[in-house]
Amino acid sequence: MRIVHIITRMIVGGAQENTRYNCLDLVRNFGDDVTLVTGPSLGAEGSLLDKHQDPDLKVIELPELIRSIRPVIDYQAHRKLKKLLSELSPDVVHTHSAKAGILGRSAAWQLGLPCVVHTVHGAPFHPYQSWPSRKFYQLCERWAAKRCHRMICVADAMTDLLVQAHVADRSKFVTIYSGMDVKPFLAADQGRQQVRQRLGIEPDDIIVGKIARLFHLKGHEYLLAAAGDVVRRNPHIRFLLVGDGILRESLERSIEAQGLGKHFLFTGLVSPAEIPELIGAMDMLVHVSLREGLARALPQALLAGKPVISYDIDGAREVVLDGQTGFLLPPESIGPLAESILRLASDSPLRESLGSQGRRLCQERFCHETMTSQIRNLYLEVLSR
Repeated sequence: MRIVHIITRMIVGGAQENTRYNCLDLVRNFGDDVTLVTGPSLGAEGSLLDKHQDPDLKVIELPELIRSIRPVIDYQAHRKLKKLLSELSPDVVHTHSAKAGILGRSAAWQLGLPCVVHTVHGAPFHPYQSWPSRKFYQLCERWAAKRCHRMICVADAMTDLLVQAHVADRSKFVTIYSGMDVKPFLAADQGRQQVRQRLGIEPDDIIVGKIARLFHLKGHEYLLAAAGDVVRRNPHIRFLLVGDGILRESLERSIEAQGLGKHFLFTGLVSPAEIPELIGAMDMLVHVSLREGLARALPQALLAGKPVISYDIDGAREVVLDGQTGFLLPPESIGPLAESILRLASDSPLRESLGSQGRRLCQERFCHETMTSQIRNLYLEVLSR
């Protein structure tokens, strides 16, 4: 097949890793002709493509394909996408992210291309927006949903959310979990002691990890609010924050103001290849974001045999089975977060039991080859019609 993937930016992030694996699998495992069209990968998160050399992958960067809404520039991006798709004449156009999803679907639909598919990695509307913003994005998504054949959600919860918002009928959606290379996570503990020594972690320290951009709605403030009580009751607990972003300075100031400096470690921006060993250094993972499709950090930690504590948002409950693979908590809760951390910190057999069950749950479900095979079958299903 000739396939074009379109995404707003290829920063270091879950949707981008998913897209990269999908493109490479289509080329390497199926011999497809794949082109990835992306906007500039700007921001503190760094460029995923700069961190990987993929000679098999053809990449075209459109400077006009930017994340923020700029009507004139967006019109130019739409014209360029339509011209590019006309020249490439693909069998399949597969879009990702809000901006690229709207512009890409519109351009492909106007050209009458035979298969137009969109993946929802996370809904662009959420309760923490103003009412006008939320309604605007819902209307945009309803409009764009009429200009594709099928929509892929990375969690059943995403489908429920979009159906409730009347974006499209449930029959238009299919859940395909976001794929990754599971092998490094299964072997995450192999370098545990070396990584902990490199980070300055003592042998009896209990490490609570969080993997997320240091950005709004990622929930770092709730972890900081719980940390004081946690450390007071168990001074061996330390927090490892993996990622970087615009909130780093303010978070560091808050940590110092609470006198918790020696209990927090910041890794800064790391490449995806470093994530497995960092999870191996952890004893548990917390996920306190307020919105996410299905955060890749959750299955990654479970694949590594680490229990997870997560706010009950979006697709989290599809892998965080309360009392079986970790603990699910009400969003924004602080007391229950502290109690769950302390409970796991004091019970090594419980951590091992929850982590083992999580590994069994996620091992096949999140393999990137499984994801790509399911996506390609969806392409064939649409084309066969």
